[in-house]
Amino acid sequence: MGELIQISTGDLTAAINPLGAELTSLRDAQDRELMTDADPAFWTGHAPILFPIVGRLNGDVLRLDGRTYPMQQHGFARRQRFEVVARDDASVRFRLAANDATRACYPFDFVLEVTFTLRQATLAIDVTIANRGTAPMPASIGFHPAFAWPLPYGEPRAGHRIVFGADEPGAIVELQDGLFAASRRPSPLDARTLHLTDALFADDALIWDPVESSSVTYGADAGPRLRVDFPDTPYLGIWTKPGAAFVCIEPWHGHADPAGFAGDFRDKPGVFDIAPDGTWRCGIAVSLLR
Repeated sequence: MGELIQISTGDLTAAINPLGAELTSLRDAQDRELMTDADPAFWTGHAPILFPIVGRLNGDVLRLDGRTYPMQQHGFARRQRFEVVARDDASVRFRLAANDATRACYPFDFVLEVTFTLRQATLAIDVTIANRGTAPMPASIGFHPAFAWPLPYGEPRAGHRIVFGADEPGAIVELQDGLFAASRRPSPLDARTLHLTDALFADDALIWDPVESSSVTYGADAGPRLRVDFPDTPYLGIWTKPGAAFVCIEPWHGHADPAGFAGDFRDKPGVFDIAPDGTWRCGIAVSLLR
C-alpha cells in the first residue's frame, strides 16, 4: 500500500494514499475505523477518485473528436500517483498533472488537485480541475467512499439505514452491463429512508439520476452516524457487494454511458466542459454526528 499521509484533529484522523489520492482510513477519537475493511473477497478499494469519467463507457472506449481512446471504468486517476504539494497537521493537498500515460487515453493537459481538510469532526474533500490546454476540456468527476457496514458502535448490520435530506420521488437507474438502460427501477426508499439489505444490491448499484438531496445520513437509530454532504454533484450512487462489510455513498458529477451510446464524449450526458486556462471545483464533506 505504501506510505499513507495522515492528518488529525482531536475528533477524527484520516489517512490518505498518494496512489490515487485515496482516502484509506477515517477513525474517530477512540481509534475506531469508520471505513471499509477492504476484504479482498469483495473489494479492495477504499475511496477512489473517479476521473476523467464516472462509471463505464460503451465498449470501454472514449470517443473524442473523431478518434477513440481506451478508458477503463471510473478512469485513470485512481491508478496514478499524486504529488503532495501542501501539508499541515489537519490538511493535505495532492496534485496529478497530465503525463504520457494519461495523454494516451485522455489527450488533455489537465491538473487535478484533491485537498483533504479536517475541521473538528468533519472531513472536507475538495477537488479542483484545471485545463492548461488551448481547447475546451470535457470531464467528469466522482467520489466513491466506502464506509464500514456496520459502523463500529455496536449496532447490528441489519439496523443500518441511509436517510436522504430531501424527497426523492423519481425511479432509479437500471443498469445493463454497467451502462444506463432506457428503463427505470422503482425507488427502494421508504419515504426518505433506504433500509440497507444485501438484496438491494443483487443487481449492482442503486443510482439516483438526478438526486434531489444534497446530503444523506448513514448509520443506525442508536449511536453515532455519518452525514455525507454533496452540494455540487447532481447524481448519487449507493453500492456494495452482498455480504461485504462496507457500503459506498458515491456523489458524482457524471455517470456511465447510456446503453448503446456511440457519440462524442463531449456530448455524453453528465459531462461538463472546462474552458482553456479555466478551472472547475467541487467537493464533499463527511461528518461524524454524535
